[in-house]
Amino acid sequence: MEESEVLRQWKERIQGLRAMGVELFPNDFRAEHTSTEIIERYGDWSAEALAGLEETVSCAGRIMAIRHFGRAAFVHLQDRKGRIQVYLRRDVMGEELFGLFKRLDAGDFLGVRGRLFRTKTGELTIEASSIQLLAKSYHPLPEKWHGLTDVETRYRQRYLDLIVNPKVKETFYKRNEIIQGLKAFLLQRDFLEVETPMMQPIPGGATARPFKTHHNALNMDLYLRIAPELYLKRLVIGGVERVFELNRNFRNEGVSSQHNPEFTMLEFYQAYSTYEDLMALIEEMIGEVARKVCESPKITYQGAALDLTPPWPRVTLKEALNRYGEVDGKVLSDRAYASGLAQELGLEVTEVESHAELLVKIFEQAVEPKLIQPTFITEYPVEVSPLARRKGADPTVTERFELFIMGREIANGFSELNDPEDQRERFRKQAARKGVAEDDLSIIDEAFLTALEYGMPPTAGAGIGIDRLVMILTDSPSIRDVIFFPQMREKT
Repeated sequence: MEESEVLRQWKERIQGLRAMGVELFPNDFRAEHTSTEIIERYGDWSAEALAGLEETVSCAGRIMAIRHFGRAAFVHLQDRKGRIQVYLRRDVMGEELFGLFKRLDAGDFLGVRGRLFRTKTGELTIEASSIQLLAKSYHPLPEKWHGLTDVETRYRQRYLDLIVNPKVKETFYKRNEIIQGLKAFLLQRDFLEVETPMMQPIPGGATARPFKTHHNALNMDLYLRIAPELYLKRLVIGGVERVFELNRNFRNEGVSSQHNPEFTMLEFYQAYSTYEDLMALIEEMIGEVARKVCESPKITYQGAALDLTPPWPRVTLKEALNRYGEVDGKVLSDRAYASGLAQELGLEVTEVESHAELLVKIFEQAVEPKLIQPTFITEYPVEVSPLARRKGADPTVTERFELFIMGREIANGFSELNDPEDQRERFRKQAARKGVAEDDLSIIDEAFLTALEYGMPPTAGAGIGIDRLVMILTDSPSIRDVIFFPQMREKT
């Protein structure tokens, strides 16, 4: 049947209900039970035991399916917890109520009261003694789609995805369980949860293109934050020695199966600690959450077996280039050779890029995709780590790590740079690489440097990409599957 004909018939039924005096959107029904509560309480009762049960139940939800049998019908009712079957008989409900039911459609919200029984197939079912229309749907439900077909509708109209695909809702409940598990882990270790500004005068704390806006009353430009790092460090300086924030960051960059312009990050700092301490903490935290949410640290992601049991390998970036990238050791000492190799890999190379920056580019192309099992890559060059402490034995690299799982960066952390003079010089060099004029250093966060001059204790900090971690722990192929409302290109 053509869509226009379906909608015409739908509107006629709505008009018919109004003509009968039926209120389409009442708010006086109170559901006393959820589908799951009913099933958990009476799921193991026999048909004979249910027949002797005097208690009635009441629940409410969306009609997902209707099977008519003349003077009777079966309905599948879906609420926030799951589904339950309802049996409706004209001789039990009465002519008027059964006549109302026959005018309802899949998609409508229904309140039901009745006694429980088992059908001939053994399914626990509510025999309705009364019903009430709670909200009329003005559109027919879409037919079920499977897998990743019709992704445009799934992501643009997430509510429809949630209605017809129960596993989607399960993913987001699991996402919440993961987040609460991470928070609980840190709170148990005396971390303080805080909120820091989303709009910042200087886009600091990471290297990324920011979103820019203007505050009219203050007559100043502001940036949606790309990271909360510099504000969280101010709190450490102020004596909040263990602190974390789980909130949104914004980066005005590409959209893909692994990137969304706004994403959720857990960032935390611990005084009197090193990057090695945080690697141990992160593998313990993720391993514990995996056991709670997935019931085991051994999981499967898109067909690949993963073992999240600590400890995880620690490999320096230079070692990784040789071990996983299988590149000639000459790349570590010869910039010209590294430049040629980067171009062979299809990477864009500029003259201003340092040898260390080229090594990182080669690593990202030749090594990252091969890091399937959880692996910490350590000792990143100073040039790409402007906020990290130099490593004492080799001042050309930093006490920094990145965690990779399934070839994706999941976490980034380091022993924090707390020398204000070194930090100022790093900021200057970073500004120069961005092409900022020597006499225009407004991009440098002077307020943070002033705070740092008051003294920050030895500290380590890290950030975990929540969306990517949730992807791994829910076996979701795309970041859009774990964000309720991902950014989409405007429909034309």
